[in-house]
Amino acid sequence: MPKVTYVDHTGQETQIDVPVGENVMHGAVYNGVEGIAGECGGALSCATCHCYIDDAWTAKVGGPSSDVEEELLENASAEVKPNSRLSCQIEMTEDLDGLVIHMPESQY
Repeated sequence: MPKVTYVDHTGQETQIDVPVGENVMHGAVYNGVEGIAGECGGALSCATCHCYIDDAWTAKVGGPSSDVEEELLENASAEVKPNSRLSCQIEMTEDLDGLVIHMPESQY
């Protein structure tokens, strides 16, 4: 099963197995990882699963998957960076095994 490393704003890492086909947000929420709220449950209607893709993974993950994701990121409470994504829009694949994401200090 592919693994994702969630890095909080202090640098603490939590590695979670996230099944293929599941999104990165659910991996965090279902396993109690602090820093990803996912208030809309992955319905692409909030920005409380904002994350930063680690530089080593940005090319593989790519940018926002839709205009809606881009619009929601514009309203995220934390600084939006070129590597910002909504973790609910990143579906796990075997190719993403080892993915590292960084979480902002706050989602609100």
